[in-house]
Amino acid sequence: MNQVIGSQSIGFGESPYLISSGSVVGSKESEGPLAKLFDMANHDDLFGAKTWEEAESNMQKEACVLALGKAHVPPEKVRYLFGGDLLRQGIATSMGVEALQIPMFGLYGACSTSGEALALSAMSVAAGYGDYMLAVTSSHFGSAEKEFRFPLGYANQRPLSAHWTVTGSGAFLVGTEKSHIRISGVTVGKIVDYGLKDSQNMGACMAPAAADTIIQNFKDFGRTAEDYNRIVTGDLGYVGQDILFDLMQGKGYDIRTKHIDCGMTIYDQKEQDTHAGGSGCGCAAVTLAAYILPKIKKGEWKRILFVPTGALMSTVSFNEGASVPGIAHAIVLEHC
Repeated sequence: MNQVIGSQSIGFGESPYLISSGSVVGSKESEGPLAKLFDMANHDDLFGAKTWEEAESNMQKEACVLALGKAHVPPEKVRYLFGGDLLRQGIATSMGVEALQIPMFGLYGACSTSGEALALSAMSVAAGYGDYMLAVTSSHFGSAEKEFRFPLGYANQRPLSAHWTVTGSGAFLVGTEKSHIRISGVTVGKIVDYGLKDSQNMGACMAPAAADTIIQNFKDFGRTAEDYNRIVTGDLGYVGQDILFDLMQGKGYDIRTKHIDCGMTIYDQKEQDTHAGGSGCGCAAVTLAAYILPKIKKGEWKRILFVPTGALMSTVSFNEGASVPGIAHAIVLEHC
């Protein structure tokens, strides 16, 4: 029987399964440490399109097709699709998944969107609303830079605290069909705002939300860091990781030996000049699909806490001088 646990979590009596995934990345990602693990890599970051936005839509479609194809599940068998991206009105998602004709919920959780989509997919399956749900997210360096910072042709200098937006899309099929990976619980995050206004230091903006959600997961499920093989944040990067460790230690938790960050894993900091590390909706999604899930499937990791993080900002809020609040959602993934 499904249970509401603590103040923010849900434990699933009959856990939904994470059946399959698809990962699509661009050129920079295909040159990083995880290069051989992605399902598809394109050295043309336009993916055959004329604009960065259309390229991102193409990535989403390919990731969905890959996830469905691996499970031999046609689109018409998927009850709902939960998807999102970083662009205005979620155009990368709506235009990317249009051809699949799956009933869709468009989401915005910034870089935490993969966690939001997985949580809603798992909750929908566990509640009996359908046998299959599809979760998909994406980001693109070109489209994100144009939307939130400067067009690429401007060639502006980036501070060392800045992240490099991952060009990638990850899709996940969640359902009742048994697999080696189950989603046993979720902890839905709250908005956490420390008043920081530097959009070029998203690690600092998101770390408090990550700490808040991880600690709440421990409290709700009665666990410690030792109950997880890994605690995986989405894209705090090198700056955000240090802040996360300090915040956790201040509350009496030490996760240093358990923690990895997708933004630090997807790129080689020394060779690829990505400053603080990777970010974007696609960062956590493709790292989960290509690197983390295979380890759970093999039983190398028995239980992990997947915590993608998001900086909830827009061009309007930034130009009006507002702070950058953060949010993080936690997904408990287990080998079975």
